Amino acid sequence: MALNPKRRVDILGVHVNTLDLPTAVNEIDRWIQDGDRHYVCVRDAHGVMLAQKDEKFRQIQNNSGLTTPDGMPMVWCGRWAGEKEMSRVYGPDLIQAVTERASEKQWKFFYYGGTEGVAEELAAEIKRRAPGVQNVGTFCPPFRPLDGLERAEVIKLINEADPDIVWVGLSSPKQEFWMDDVRSELNAAALIGIGAAYDMLTGRVRQAPRFIQRSGFEWLFRLVMEPRRLWRRYVLNLPAFAFKLARNKPTLIDPE
Repeated sequence: MALNPKRRVDILGVHVNTLDLPTAVNEIDRWIQDGDRHYVCVRDAHGVMLAQKDEKFRQIQNNSGLTTPDGMPMVWCGRWAGEKEMSRVYGPDLIQAVTERASEKQWKFFYYGGTEGVAEELAAEIKRRAPGVQNVGTFCPPFRPLDGLERAEVIKLINEADPDIVWVGLSSPKQEFWMDDVRSELNAAALIGIGAAYDMLTGRVRQAPRFIQRSGFEWLFRLVMEPRRLWRRYVLNLPAFAFKLARNKPTLIDPE
C-alpha cells in the first residue's frame, strides 16, 4: 500500500512525515507540476531536541510541506507508532533522488548556503551526475544575519534566476528559520534544507558506510570524524532524546 505523504508521526511535539524516499520525491514533483510552494525540513533527533527549547522552531517544522525522517531514530519512532512501511529519507539521498528526477524533467536548481565555493562545487557535481539539470545560480551568505537591503537583494537574485528548487545548505536551525522567513516571497516550488549534505556530496565530509547508516550508529561515525564540533550534540542530546521518548510514545497524526 502506498504511503500517504501527508501523514505524520508526533515525535516529542515535532511532526515528521511517515514516508519513504520515492514518496518524498513524488510529492516534490507534484508541487512543481501544480505550482505549489513549500519548504522541506530534513529531520534528525538533534533537531527534535532543539525544538524542545524553541517553540518557533517546532512550529516551523510542523508547518513544512514535508519534514522528512533523516535519522534512523525518526524511522523507528514512526514504526513504533504503527507506520511499518516508513523508511529513512536521508539528506544526501534526497538530493540525489530529486536530481535524477530533475534530469529527466530539466528542473532548475539554485544553491543557497555553504562556505565560500562549496555551492559552486556542488552545482558542478550535480551537473556531472545529471546533465539534464539546469543550474541557475548560487549564493554564499555571510555568517551574520542579512540586513534588510541584503535580504531583498537575495530574494530578487533567486526569483530572477527562476529555479524550481532552492537547495539550502545552512546549519540547523538556521536553514529552517531562513526558509520560513522567505518562503512567501520566493517563487520556487520547493526550498529544501539539506545542511551537511553540501559538504558530504562535495567530498569535504565523509559519509558513513551504508551498513552503519542502516544500523542507527551513524551518529557514532560522525562523532569520530568530527569530535570537537559534534560531541555536545550526540553525548548530551541522544540520551535526553531516549529518556523523553520513554515517557512520551510517538503517535500517528492522520491528515485532515
